[in-house]
Amino acid sequence: MKKQVEKWMSRADRDLSAAEVLNDHSLANDDDVAFHCQQAIEKYFKAFLIENDLPLVRTHDLTQLYGMVKEIKDLRIDEEKLFLISNVYIDSRYPDVGQMVIPSREQTQEFIAFAKEVKTIICSAINAK
Repeated sequence: MKKQVEKWMSRADRDLSAAEVLNDHSLANDDDVAFHCQQAIEKYFKAFLIENDLPLVRTHDLTQLYGMVKEIKDLRIDEEKLFLISNVYIDSRYPDVGQMVIPSREQTQEFIAFAKEVKTIICSAINAK
């Protein structure tokens, strides 16, 4: 694994840990938990792309990033969930864009589980290379 990829994976792991810590805190905002899940998935995708010799792309759009990943290998990641998490990210960071979507506690737990699933898939794909 490339050194730069290790850094991206480490940062993604930190975002995933932050999501879990926030989720465990009774006063946490669910959109903040979702934000960190989105950030983790984004960084896992970027790590995969870098490992496969593609340049870093400056986007937060998980659907776009996964489209690039799929050009290399279809990892069978749920694109509907990627779309939903991307929208929560946009709404949480840009409140003037679209309608504000605040995820439920149940959704944030699903996002954490999904981010962990993406991590497992990406780790497997990188190590299998």
